[in-house]
Amino acid sequence: MISGVRGRILSKLPGVIQVDVGGIFIRVLTSQNSVDLAGDVGDEVTLVTYLQVREDDLTLFGFVAPDELQCFQLLIGVNGIGPRVALGMLSASRPDDIYQAIAAEDTAFLSRMPGIGKKTANRIIFDLRGKLPEPTEDEISGVPVARRSDDMDALEALQALGYSPTEARDALSRIEGSEEQTVEERVFNALQVLAPTS
Repeated sequence: MISGVRGRILSKLPGVIQVDVGGIFIRVLTSQNSVDLAGDVGDEVTLVTYLQVREDDLTLFGFVAPDELQCFQLLIGVNGIGPRVALGMLSASRPDDIYQAIAAEDTAFLSRMPGIGKKTANRIIFDLRGKLPEPTEDEISGVPVARRSDDMDALEALQALGYSPTEARDALSRIEGSEEQTVEERVFNALQVLAPTS
């Protein structure tokens, strides 16, 4: 079982990273978040991976962060959720936000993700609410965390203004203190990040 790969990035495409591992070129399917975080072409990257074995096909899925792999494996264990749908969910949101939505039984948040309708959202909640990882330190200590829908709302608002998902996610990730900001404040501050400098 291949549990990880380390090598030089040969190319990056939407949802795909090709890695040179000692002269062997490996194509790894991944989330757009991992594509964005992996580094630039020529950089060394380490990905934690999941190998899907079928009669006529071997497909390797990999992620920069172990929590994305864990969430991916949980999602594909749900009836009706295939790897591509799971990758779409992880491209649209972070694992912690997905877990919070499941714990809160927030079907509205889940059904706004690509490939997920209300029926599938309910199935995800039913199948996974008892299998979620332990809460993060912020949740345990009581430190306020961002409402899961805020990131999605801000992302959609920026995309409606013409920015790509990658541009919007990058801008939102660079906002300091975003956990305490409203959606409108996040969008405004993200636009300041995205505004060209004179």
